[in-house]
Amino acid sequence: MTHSSDSPVRVLIVEDDPMMQLGLEQSLSNASGITVVGRADDGYLGVKAALELKPDVVVMDIGLPRLDGIAATQQIKQAEPSIRIVMLTSHTSENEVIAALSSGADAYCVKGTTVDRLLTAIAAAQEGASYLDPQVARSVMDHLKPAISSPEAEVIGQLSQRELEVLKLMVEGMSNPEIAAQLYLSPNTVKTHVRGIMNKLAVDDRVQAAVVALRAGLV
Repeated sequence: MTHSSDSPVRVLIVEDDPMMQLGLEQSLSNASGITVVGRADDGYLGVKAALELKPDVVVMDIGLPRLDGIAATQQIKQAEPSIRIVMLTSHTSENEVIAALSSGADAYCVKGTTVDRLLTAIAAAQEGASYLDPQVARSVMDHLKPAISSPEAEVIGQLSQRELEVLKLMVEGMSNPEIAAQLYLSPNTVKTHVRGIMNKLAVDDRVQAAVVALRAGLV
């Protein structure tokens, strides 16, 4: 899904805490380039609203009544794969992070994060990049590092040094232009590296590549 620079990103908020929901709506509405198109306070209504409103991005909690955020994410992605989903949750366990990413979430933020970081996650998801809250990325990688002999680690071993550098920045949620600037490469070169990484890891998108990297204990 592409947007012109003057076309706002349409965001749906799925959050069961009324104060959190209101705070999110105010923060996002005050940000340039974002329009909040709806709110839902349980997973079932979140799926319904997403399929009716077809927002660009859904900001989704995990601990929701009736249908949890992971199941809701899965249902939305199955019906409308182009809708991007940013998890915003207090849940930080390795299992929940991996489950959320496996269900199709494009980004993962922890509650209490700054508005700027949430906006970065929304922007990354909108661009088709992945974003993991540094707090989550560290804890997940710490948990997964002992499993270095995993099949994922063997696959990661096929990557060149440059591809590993690009993959690490992908895990951090950087877009191709940001990776290009960081590594002093052209955007086209980065695009070629990203394609090569996804081919070698046998994955379809950047989030799946990030999950493989995390499982392998990369970084």
